[in-house]
Amino acid sequence: MGSPLLAFWMNLLGREDDDRRVRRTTFRVAATSAAQASATIFLILRRMRAPLIVLIVIFAVSVLGLTLIPGQDTQGAPWRMGFFDAFYVMSYTASTIGFGEIPYPFTYSQRMWVTISIYLTVIGWAYAIGSLLALLQDRAFRSALALQHFSRKVSRLHEPFLLIAGYGRTGELLGHSFDALGRRFVVLDRSDERIDALELGSYRGDVPGLAADARDPGHLAVAGLGHACCEAVVALTDDEEANLAVVMAAALLRPELPVIARVTSHAIAERMQAFGNPSTVNPFDRFGDHLRLALRAPSSYQLMTWLESGPGAELPSRGDPPRSGRWIVCGYGRLGREVTMDLRAEGWTSPSSRPTRPTWRTPTCSWATVPIRGSWRRPTWIARSGWSPARTTTRPTCRWSPRPAAAIRRCSSPRGRTGRPAPPCSPRCRSTRCSCPAS
Repeated sequence: MGSPLLAFWMNLLGREDDDRRVRRTTFRVAATSAAQASATIFLILRRMRAPLIVLIVIFAVSVLGLTLIPGQDTQGAPWRMGFFDAFYVMSYTASTIGFGEIPYPFTYSQRMWVTISIYLTVIGWAYAIGSLLALLQDRAFRSALALQHFSRKVSRLHEPFLLIAGYGRTGELLGHSFDALGRRFVVLDRSDERIDALELGSYRGDVPGLAADARDPGHLAVAGLGHACCEAVVALTDDEEANLAVVMAAALLRPELPVIARVTSHAIAERMQAFGNPSTVNPFDRFGDHLRLALRAPSSYQLMTWLESGPGAELPSRGDPPRSGRWIVCGYGRLGREVTMDLRAEGWTSPSSRPTRPTWRTPTCSWATVPIRGSWRRPTWIARSGWSPARTTTRPTCRWSPRPAAAIRRCSSPRGRTGRPAPPCSPRCRSTRCSCPAS
């Protein structure tokens, strides 16, 4: 048996090591994401390297040519232009401004060189502007700009905010509710249209939004998971695996942070519970619970709705649920099954929305002896023996009566053409010539 004091110190030091490891991991992920957000623009700007080099070479050659070509002053004496004067002349000439010939009128050689330099700079500017326009239309460049802008917005937040992963219908309602309470929040969603709708939404404050995959821990770190003002994480995506990834990332990077996740599968809910203690919400179960409460205690449901409406909300009217009758559930998916189970748990019967098996008219068969149609020629050895087979056989005669289809048992008439009585109906019969009721 070990020493209790030693175990206490080991437990304390182990917790400190775990806390340091978690803080180190959070800082590493946040630093990597911030560096990626700031360096992506420079990586994409490499596409402008060739146009910029072409422009620089054209300017350098033009300036060098103006300094080497001799000119004349007002007295007719030879004069050479300096580098500053040549750069000044090429600056307003290549930019199509035109400022005249300074400090002295140019000679024909200088004018010829300036003319060549003008055409070269026009070609260089056309190449550079075309590359810049193509770069501005590039999707990766716009994503990098959006990531840079988003990271700056999040880093400038100095008040508590909520991180929402998934901006569908539920996320939009939750965002408007928090905005009405004066709370800030940050949104992550894979759809560009939803982020555009977020920017066009009528919110009181500026809501940072990024079109990115919430399953990436780097995107969560950029969205403020490691921010000191982040107070909770809500996973509301339509992908349960993505919600599970958000719960795992939050549990590993910020274990003290409250996490609320949407889940409809019990297996995924059990996997989420293995990472910390997140609050899982099953919308189908929650709707069924609310339905049961509204049927059982309308006053309690009225009070719960009023408390959930937020401060300043009016008391809703009390419902009057039906006390008798049958419920028709249209659709038997996940929500339909949950509602049916809740209705049955409350003692209400709900007929299934699936079509029932139809009732068919089944025959009631009896056996009769009927003559054989056509002629039958006896072999010679049978005619000599004096034996003559019967000219009759047994066949079923059926009359129709309404019976359930489940009570039908197939039977067959005797195959031999003899006068022997027909055997009773047997379940082993395979023929479809007649259908007999089950005995």
